[in-house]
Amino acid sequence: MNGNIDFTQGRPGRAILRFFFPMLATGMLQQLYSFADTAIVGHGLGDNALAAVGNMGSLCFLIIGFSMGLANGFSVLVAQSFGEKNFPLLRRTLSAMIRLAAIITGVLTVLSIAFLQPVLMLLQTDESIIGDSLTYGYILFGGLSATIFYNMSAGVLRSLGDSRTPLRAIIVSSVLNIAMDSLFIFVFHTGVWGAAAATIISQIISGAVCLGKLRRIDFLKKQDGDTKPEAALYAKLMKNGGPMALMNSITAVGVMVVQYYVNGLGVAFTSAYSACSKYINMFMQPAYTAGFTMSAYTGQNYGAKRFDRISDGLKICLAIALTAYALLGSAMFFFPRELASLLLTGKEQISYAVEFLPVCGVMIFAVDMLFVFRNAVQGMGFPMVPMISGIAEMVLRIGTISLFIGQTGFRATAYAEVCAWVGALILNAAAYRVIYARESRRNSGCGAKHGLAVQ
Repeated sequence: MNGNIDFTQGRPGRAILRFFFPMLATGMLQQLYSFADTAIVGHGLGDNALAAVGNMGSLCFLIIGFSMGLANGFSVLVAQSFGEKNFPLLRRTLSAMIRLAAIITGVLTVLSIAFLQPVLMLLQTDESIIGDSLTYGYILFGGLSATIFYNMSAGVLRSLGDSRTPLRAIIVSSVLNIAMDSLFIFVFHTGVWGAAAATIISQIISGAVCLGKLRRIDFLKKQDGDTKPEAALYAKLMKNGGPMALMNSITAVGVMVVQYYVNGLGVAFTSAYSACSKYINMFMQPAYTAGFTMSAYTGQNYGAKRFDRISDGLKICLAIALTAYALLGSAMFFFPRELASLLLTGKEQISYAVEFLPVCGVMIFAVDMLFVFRNAVQGMGFPMVPMISGIAEMVLRIGTISLFIGQTGFRATAYAEVCAWVGALILNAAAYRVIYARESRRNSGCGAKHGLAVQ
């Protein structure tokens, strides 16, 4: 089917790895150009500019994370329809997704631009960096449609088992982004707005590549009745996407509170926290990818009522996540100074990062496993559980940073991360066991009725 992977057939391990590795390369390239963007800003414009860009991280997570949650939630329904081989429903779902995405994009763009400055002030953003933070934020949020365009189109492709097209899209956009970053900052001396503009332009290109592939898929070609508005379908999309979007935004609120405390310590701490966050995001990427793989895999097999395959997939994706932990967690623990020096230039900032990285390196297994369990629950169509776990993450982050910031200083930020990861993991792992047992009993025999023998 146009190069898509049908997760309901064949050996689970083989199908998962065929999907996982291109998607991992996609995620790592995204992190690479984010990492390169940080390095270029830090070394080209200085640690204050890096602090300004990093200060926007929690706000970007709040807005862009909301849109990503919607895209992921909508895509679960695409995966389930594909697994069920109900292509008319799949096309109607895709049409409804486009309409909802357009409306939501407009609302998010207006709100994020309107409230950017008040929120930055609320976060205790230092006067020395607030100008650059505003410049960077206005451009990123002004180009939010490009970000959502890519997230939606790539999410649909992943749900259909296609991880290669997003990889091709990111290869093109990564090269373009790094080249434009260097050109704007080192040649044209644009300041931070050049880095933001490069990000938006590269996302437009990556979205266009994904859209081109979607237009070539035979069973997605529009037919009569596919675009007719369906209130029930819109409601189902929002029921699935809304909680996942809120989960990301609720989690972001916790991160923003941590940012508030970090900013209160001074600009040097803001720079260190920005660099540490980049490493956390990069080193959790293999497990994050295993989670996305689990979502597409679970969604398709849930649609086909193949619960035996869901269990097999969970074991494989957990093995991937724990292997990544053994390798990357060790790097954070044993080489924190070397890692910090790649992004930071000040000795003070580097020393703060050295306090943070080993703590998270030991415990990053918790968030690695969390991605797999959470996406398994989402793939079965139960987004409320991850949303509740997002609330738990927020409470644990805020509670931990509030209790320990006065006693342990910057290291409290690492403790806040770890507590949030562990709490959310416990909730999602327990929910998976309960939901899987209930749904597999309720649908026992459905796979056989559909003529789907175990491969």
